[in-house]
Amino acid sequence: MRFHTSRLAGALLVGTAAIAFAAPAAAQSQQDTVASQDAEDEVIVVTARRREERLIDVPVAVSAFSGEALEERGALDITDIAQSVPNVTLEASRATNSTLSAFIRGIGQQDPVSGFEQGVGIYLDDIYLNRPQAAVLDIYDVERIEVLRGPQGTLYGRNTIGGAVKYVTKRLPLEPSFKARATYGTYDQAEGVLTASLPMGDLVRVGGSVARLSRGGFGENLTTGLENYNKDIWAGRLSLEVGGYDEPGFIRVQGDYTKDKSNPRGGHRLIPGLASGAPVLDNVFDTRGALNDPEQEVESYGVSMHAELELSDALMFRSISAFRKDDSYTPIDFDALPAVDLDVPGAYLNEQLSQEFQLLYDNGGALTGLLGFYYLDAKADTLFDVRIFTTFPGLTAYTQAEVDTETYAVFGDFTFDLSEQLSISVGGRYTWDERSAYILRQNYLGGGSPIFGGAGVPFGAPSTDFDGSREFKKFTPRASISFMPTPDHNIYASYSKGFKGGGFDPRGVGANAPAATAGAPTDEEVAAFLSFAPEQVDSYEVGYKGDLGMLSIAAAAFYADYTDVQIPGSVACTVAGLPSFCGVVSNAGKATFKGLELEATARFGGGFNLSGSLGYIDAQYDEYITNIGNTPTDVADFRVVQNTPEFTGSLTASYDTDLGGGDLYLGASVSYRSKTTQFEIPNPYIDQDGYALVDASIKWTAPGGNWSLGLYGKNLLDKEYKTSGYTFVAVNPTTGAIVNGANGFPVPTLGPEGTLTAFYGNPRQVFATLTFEY
Repeated sequence: MRFHTSRLAGALLVGTAAIAFAAPAAAQSQQDTVASQDAEDEVIVVTARRREERLIDVPVAVSAFSGEALEERGALDITDIAQSVPNVTLEASRATNSTLSAFIRGIGQQDPVSGFEQGVGIYLDDIYLNRPQAAVLDIYDVERIEVLRGPQGTLYGRNTIGGAVKYVTKRLPLEPSFKARATYGTYDQAEGVLTASLPMGDLVRVGGSVARLSRGGFGENLTTGLENYNKDIWAGRLSLEVGGYDEPGFIRVQGDYTKDKSNPRGGHRLIPGLASGAPVLDNVFDTRGALNDPEQEVESYGVSMHAELELSDALMFRSISAFRKDDSYTPIDFDALPAVDLDVPGAYLNEQLSQEFQLLYDNGGALTGLLGFYYLDAKADTLFDVRIFTTFPGLTAYTQAEVDTETYAVFGDFTFDLSEQLSISVGGRYTWDERSAYILRQNYLGGGSPIFGGAGVPFGAPSTDFDGSREFKKFTPRASISFMPTPDHNIYASYSKGFKGGGFDPRGVGANAPAATAGAPTDEEVAAFLSFAPEQVDSYEVGYKGDLGMLSIAAAAFYADYTDVQIPGSVACTVAGLPSFCGVVSNAGKATFKGLELEATARFGGGFNLSGSLGYIDAQYDEYITNIGNTPTDVADFRVVQNTPEFTGSLTASYDTDLGGGDLYLGASVSYRSKTTQFEIPNPYIDQDGYALVDASIKWTAPGGNWSLGLYGKNLLDKEYKTSGYTFVAVNPTTGAIVNGANGFPVPTLGPEGTLTAFYGNPRQVFATLTFEY
């Protein structure tokens, strides 16, 4: 494990602090995509282009949720917002509590192992999270959450090909403050959050939050006795801010820490045990997997500093420095049975250092824009056993994959007002990515690998012992034109190119690389076999945003040409004559995405409001090349785009009124997702048909706003729905149809029991929250 950035992180943070402290103290930062509501005229203000604008002025598809709106809905974590945003999927990855799978407009990535970069960028206070582990962020002390759809790169530090989700915490107020929140609900849900801040003179403020988040399991592991789908988290944040709100400089130093000791999340078998005859369990939240070593634990923490300096009335300099680290240890029992049929103890060890500089120009005239520089040095180590003792006594395939990413980028984006009604924006980014990988694959017999406490001994030479690197460079432009016939109507069109670098398959087996001549493949042939190329997308969008008085509308139509699509996966294979587990990654070919999005809010007066969203996407592969019998074959007609339902929608009705001198909020919502496939090959067992979820909430805020009481219901109809799964069964290589055996069940490909395992969304939950605020 080659983590070596800690001293460099400290040096950059100290250096940036020196620059910032040389300035007078601070103005309130406007660095984020902000959603705020003016109490009088209900004008929504955003800074999606890194400057303060009305939402209606911005030629970008943006959805924003304030902390107050999230509190009224009873949102628990970042995945909840996907119910309200068109063409977005956010969910906990299979067999995990805290790893995030994110898709926007058909583009994303659900494979969490090192080597595969995410298609959707997740930002915590403007800090890009390089890995998906520990990215299912719980909602507490949050200012807002935003979703930007389409490629990002000319305005933000890291280029993201599908879009971005930004989690923004609250800034410290100028006055002393204290807030306490307590929650209790079904399944022994018990949560407590304490938040406090204190000014230390006119220029310095300190504050922070501590959160205890816990819940009993929705089911039980019938073998280990552990609760299944439980929650056991401690978390906290601490901030130091220097300066006021009207000075030409600003500094914010922040640290956060999370420890997640939730039990391992076991899957629900969808077919009986084909060797043991173990029946399918009645409760989908129950499981029988015996693997519990290593014990589940996720620890993440980071420190960051945001610094700003007004160089003149027109120029502002901004620096964003961060260091983050997260370690996840997890036992994954793929087969969900007591036998060691397909058991995978694993560890994900990630570390990253990032530095971003921006120079923003706005003189109040026709030209506004920014120039930026971004640097990221990230280390991602994935270690895991694949234990298939039922196939061969003590047979284990151990993998260690250390993948380092070093990236530099320069970017800029400028807007010029041709007239009061017409403006154009142009931007560009040049990215340098270097991906380095060390991949070791070693078979063991007699037990698991010693790395995970097993008694196995090495069998044969490593099937992969690779150390190499590749560089990827790309210029990605963006342009838009906006026409506003009146200040309350905006018609726009935009184009942007997205890019995601290539890499190396961390599960690849170098010994299986084809050799040009007899004998073992050369180092160059192994490198070519393990690597995959960058992917890119050309995205086009036209839209309309309008304020019609009682009705606000944001509508968009988009088209995306997606090429060299990276398709990671894993299949059963043979290594040195033994059955094993191998990575299969390819740049499958081409895809086309086109669709429509609508978001609207109607204000009827008297406290009645109705808001909703609707998304439609036609996502299909135009070319999907795979090797069938060593012959490249286009199977696009039999493949689908994963985690991308054709229709998504939501509708929320709310009512605000005075009651007892305080404020009463009533809200009810329904969200819908059409059929969703978990992988590119449709699977009738783990794919999810269309479904709807119904939520409701009641919140009363006392006169003066010092305390409130809320009652919330999530998934009130107790809908049972799958979010992810594992499959290791035989399929027709062309059509993808599942091959059944004589017993009528799918033929297993790894382990005699057969692995078809699903994970489910939360059942009905009801909880109450009491909040005191000073």
